[in-house]
Amino acid sequence: MATSPPPYSPYPQHPAYPAHPPYPPDPADRGLRHPRWWQRRWVRYGALGTLLALSGLVILALVREQTGTEGFLVGLGLAVLPVPLLVGAFRWLDRVQPGPWRNLLFAFAWGACAAALIAIVANSFATRWIATATADPSSADRLGATLIAPVVEESAKAAAVLLVFLFRRRDFTGIVDGVVIAGVTATGFAFTENILYLGTAFGTDQLTGDSGIASVTAATFFVRIVLSPFAHPLFTVLTGIGFGIAAFSGERQRARRVLVPLAGLLLAMSMHAFWNGSSTFGQYGFFAVYGMFMVPAFGLLAWLAIWTRQRELRTVREELPAYVYAGWLGTAEPFVLGSMRARQMAREYAAYHFGKAAGRAVAEYEGYATTLALLRRRGQRGQAGADFVVRERELLTELWNRRELVRPALEYAARTAAPGGWPGYGGQTPSVYGAPGWYGAAVPYPAYNPYRS
Repeated sequence: MATSPPPYSPYPQHPAYPAHPPYPPDPADRGLRHPRWWQRRWVRYGALGTLLALSGLVILALVREQTGTEGFLVGLGLAVLPVPLLVGAFRWLDRVQPGPWRNLLFAFAWGACAAALIAIVANSFATRWIATATADPSSADRLGATLIAPVVEESAKAAAVLLVFLFRRRDFTGIVDGVVIAGVTATGFAFTENILYLGTAFGTDQLTGDSGIASVTAATFFVRIVLSPFAHPLFTVLTGIGFGIAAFSGERQRARRVLVPLAGLLLAMSMHAFWNGSSTFGQYGFFAVYGMFMVPAFGLLAWLAIWTRQRELRTVREELPAYVYAGWLGTAEPFVLGSMRARQMAREYAAYHFGKAAGRAVAEYEGYATTLALLRRRGQRGQAGADFVVRERELLTELWNRRELVRPALEYAARTAAPGGWPGYGGQTPSVYGAPGWYGAAVPYPAYNPYRS
């Protein structure tokens, strides 16, 4: 077994890979250029955290003022119920290439605090302006719900996706990342909005004396929490898909990188407006729109997200064999890392036998390997950025530094996940770090090896 990394060539001679500088910038040179105070990371994080905290305090005061303390507490208790389910679903979708928790926390906080505050202030101002201009409050409420609210709310939620896309570019690599960030942002927004609606409904019931199933609170809970908790995530996911498509577009496809996210945002606004306007379509307009439009759209987008997740696993199985052939990875790793069942078995084995730190190391290894496979796929399509070689080398180094720690878990997963043998190995299960004799015509490794010295 090799004790040092395989030879690495920074100049892959293949038309799918553009020319890149051979080495990353010298850290010593970076040290001579002191960043200005506003460019420091702790300043940016502090400013963003302060903004979100202030937004949260203001939105808390506004909602409490409209619902009262008792209504706020009731709304909070009911609105939190779908949050773990929705966040868990998006986190499950992100398991192939899990992004950092800080991105999800930012997205949820932005949706619940900043986006909700923007929506409340802008919607209230626009509705009052329309009511004053038309002298028709009922018409102002209808126009505000169907025209103003979708534009304001979807734009406010899309800002979180844009910020992650711009400033966390390495964590935003495709459609799944866009769906997850957009969905979690919308979940946070819906959480705050549900507190307001449920708290207001509870206050109405307190005034009228209604209770039980016939109460306004029960009806609001059924519509917003039971029937359509996915409504806001469904709208904003369209924006996330647009940014996801832009993420794997080539740097020269500038029009596509701008127009596709805008198209996703416009679709999100249109669907939101159609949903809000369903109550104007007659007595059963809401249920007609829900059954004939919202449910099929939700099913289609759920299928698209799951299909994209499976495509990422297939990319892992197809792209990692090149690194096996170069000696960076073990023989069976593309198949272990391309199976969610085998991945889970490896993590559980490491955590049970070697502690939680080993389990985390295996999870990190799986994440780095997935990122490497997706990076190589973009390189083959000519969609990689100018830092392709530097990023590839970083990922390979991270994998190499963990290989001894994760090896027993990957060996176990390779033997257990496919007891009948991996496809292409003649019914045998290869060792994760098997001898070169395991490589043969039965395994479809590409003939091109960009790392051979």
